[in-house]
Amino acid sequence: MDSPAAFGIGLATRDARSGRLLDAWFPILGLDGARAAAVDALVPGSGTRSVELDVVAGGDADLARVMAASGSPTELGGVRVAVAVVVADLTAAPEHPLEASLRLHLLSHRLVAPHGLSVDGVFGLLPNVAWTDRGPLEVDAVDEARLDLAGRRLGLQVRAVDRFPRMTDYVIPSGVRIGDADRVRLGAHLASGTTVMHAGFVNFNAGTLGASMVEGRISAGVVVGDGSDLGGGASIMGTLSGGGTEVIRIGERCLVGANAGVGISLGDDCVIEAGLYVTAGTKVALPDGVVVRARALSGRSGLLLRRDSQSGAVAALPRDGHRGDWGGLNAALHAND
Repeated sequence: MDSPAAFGIGLATRDARSGRLLDAWFPILGLDGARAAAVDALVPGSGTRSVELDVVAGGDADLARVMAASGSPTELGGVRVAVAVVVADLTAAPEHPLEASLRLHLLSHRLVAPHGLSVDGVFGLLPNVAWTDRGPLEVDAVDEARLDLAGRRLGLQVRAVDRFPRMTDYVIPSGVRIGDADRVRLGAHLASGTTVMHAGFVNFNAGTLGASMVEGRISAGVVVGDGSDLGGGASIMGTLSGGGTEVIRIGERCLVGANAGVGISLGDDCVIEAGLYVTAGTKVALPDGVVVRARALSGRSGLLLRRDSQSGAVAALPRDGHRGDWGGLNAALHAND
């Protein structure tokens, strides 16, 4: 049998009342490789498939630990079940919640780069969940759980109500720092050397490809190149904006200044000054006096985009010969191991 394009074995939480799977964690996962044949044996059939595992004989130590945890109750009255997923084609849209969850894990484990797989339709597949300090819970079961825990002199903290959990509850990639874990969703891709400060935010199928200081917002689908920084309060429009057809990419060694924003792609060595928001329709004056809409500059390298403090006009100036003038990256800030 052909090896799967991706596989995962892990634990899912099943709600006791509704029977619905609320989340999944995959401590065993990968792409085509040495373990693929063994996973095929656990999940017989062909194509993409997701199953619950009742009893597995043999297997390695990691699989044995997963199976040992299967069937154990959660603090909130649910049950943990062992699951296995095989994805035959990562470019095809996911069709099952477990498959959708595995794809988010692959992104956060940095096994696949943003846009390296399809996440089309994940919102419709993943349930809306109350993510608590005691595990995932059906939203309409929160009050009952609070009463039950109160009777045992225990509390319940609801951290979020969302379809996506925070990344660090499932995946902690090496070489990164995250100031506020609530602000990084599962499915974010953070390269080694990335620091996400407390006000920073990284959505799913988005993230960094190298050392970056993230003090602003990286929206869904946005990819930030090596050596680029996002200043405090800055924002990059995601692929969910404007029809979802434009993939916004920030090149290498760029700076999006504090409280600035960008809705076009930037090439390498670009700067957007603090406080300037450039959308695709922003009118930009070029050095030769020609005025264009910013979309005409999308992907260009070596640009400084700024607003004239007297006229208010937005201008694009060349940065050739001035690369790194804004200070570049401090290597000590990105040594996160």
